[in-house]
Amino acid sequence: MENWSWEIKNTKYLENTIKRAHRQNIILPTFNQLKHPETIPAEIQEKLREIDLQDTHPLNLFRINWCNDPVSGGIDGINYLEIPKEITGVKARIIGLVGKFFPTGAHKVGATYGCLAPYLVTGRFDPEYHKAVWPSTGNYCRGGVFNSNLLSVHSVAILPEEMSQERFDWLRERADEVFATPGCESNVKEIYDKCHELEAKSDEYLIFNQFDQFGNAIWHYEITGYTIEKLFGEIKKTNQRLSAYVSATGSAGTIAAGDYLRTVNPQIKVLASEALQCPTLLMNGFGGHRIEGIGDKHVPWIHNAKNTDVVAAIDDEHPLRILRLFNEEYGQEFLNKELGVPEETINKLPYLGISSVSNLLSSIKLAKYYEMNENDVIFTVFTDSREMYNSRLKEMNEAWGNYTTGQANVDWNSVVKNQSIDYLKELTYYDKKAIHNLKYFTWIEQQGKDVKELNEQWYDEDYWEERFSVVPKWDKLIEEFNAKVGLL
Repeated sequence: MENWSWEIKNTKYLENTIKRAHRQNIILPTFNQLKHPETIPAEIQEKLREIDLQDTHPLNLFRINWCNDPVSGGIDGINYLEIPKEITGVKARIIGLVGKFFPTGAHKVGATYGCLAPYLVTGRFDPEYHKAVWPSTGNYCRGGVFNSNLLSVHSVAILPEEMSQERFDWLRERADEVFATPGCESNVKEIYDKCHELEAKSDEYLIFNQFDQFGNAIWHYEITGYTIEKLFGEIKKTNQRLSAYVSATGSAGTIAAGDYLRTVNPQIKVLASEALQCPTLLMNGFGGHRIEGIGDKHVPWIHNAKNTDVVAAIDDEHPLRILRLFNEEYGQEFLNKELGVPEETINKLPYLGISSVSNLLSSIKLAKYYEMNENDVIFTVFTDSREMYNSRLKEMNEAWGNYTTGQANVDWNSVVKNQSIDYLKELTYYDKKAIHNLKYFTWIEQQGKDVKELNEQWYDEDYWEERFSVVPKWDKLIEEFNAKVGLL
């Protein structure tokens, strides 16, 4: 394994970063503090109560965890939502971690911190010189810009032009440069092309590519994975088991929590979800789709294909229809009066954005395929909320007409209750290897990585464990960095 992850590369860069952090009053949280937010110093926890969750305030770095209390502003229990069987129609429990209560309103800010922090404390990023480039399909670049603003660093956001208006509005208020690349959610190569163009223009542009930065996967392995383990311990009933973890593939950061959960329960089923209109993992497919935030048409470098048991593809119209069901007045009325869903739960359904609904539907597919019962608990992630998609709701009302009780009935019955096990594939050893082999065409041919490392990812039994074990070294460097900044 390369040892760049914890060795100091450029002492001058590091000195400049320490000075910048001192001037900006920045204290870097350790990964362990974000994993166990109750260990964040009491003084900082108290100050957080006076700081808005979305403020560009340096202490909000400590809110890059799953335990932010939206009422008090402090650190409290894990933010999660269980979708009741009255909605899902399956016996298994389906529970999602809620990303709405992160700074920026999405959990991707965690991935950006996982990528940026190691660069800061090892002298790989100079805030006096570099421009931080955040290639993304939406929320990752928002998280990167948020962190860049804290450092007063020149930030560059790159995302497809067809992403939601809310994302572009937010970015154009906060980023120094915003590039809208051709295409939709699945046009990731065009994002890479823009990165190469900027790199050729100047070495000031430093690319934080979530699709090949292990800090992205490591953050979710260490923090999201552990948070699910802890939550399961809190909510499980007698005889219940941690049966499955469901995640869209996207940049392959979030799905890395499944690698951690495999250490908790080796029998767990890890499902990778994607859009039926772009079934890259399911059938080496391609195309455009409307499930914003999950990427496609390639396999990320940081995706451990050996740890993926199942692939499911969701028709991109289905999450959009359920987004309406969960948020329109007549949809919520149907859920309450016809299905008996409590108002308390209905009031929280807007916590689910488009890809969150897709994760929910994939969880239902999985429960049906394995005929899971009341003893099975499925975890997933509700990455962002409706707040990123109000414009989509407006567009659907304009295109499809105003929402009605009858449409709510149709949507729940056809999309949720009768969600089928079509387009779901249980992976054999060679199915997994076929997914892994797809990396060659993106990463070796296009992006210039070493085929030797590609083979190590598949054949070296220590490859992934070594990468996920780096956190104690990073935390030591973060502690040393904070000591030199001198704010603690």
